[in-house]
Amino acid sequence: MSTSEWLAARQQAEVPGYAVPVHRALTEHILLGGAPRGLAILNGTLAAALGLGLRLWLVGLALWAIGHLAAVWAAKRDPDFVDVVRRHLRIPAFLAV
Repeated sequence: MSTSEWLAARQQAEVPGYAVPVHRALTEHILLGGAPRGLAILNGTLAAALGLGLRLWLVGLALWAIGHLAAVWAAKRDPDFVDVVRRHLRIPAFLAV
């Protein structure tokens, strides 16, 4: 099937009046600095508590940097990794192979 035939078949398959443009923000994940929003907030809160509360600011800064880089790396590989980990932890261990 050539490109022109494919385009013609696609135009015939669309029903007039039923095509709706979907805004990109409705389909993409909410990221904060490249990491999933909830995980970035949790990571920043833990690093701030360690850095400010315990006055270990170098350790807190290192924890934040390592945690954020790991979250950004995982989000680039799979944007749904937080949901996958939650589901993995919720499923009982007897399902393991």
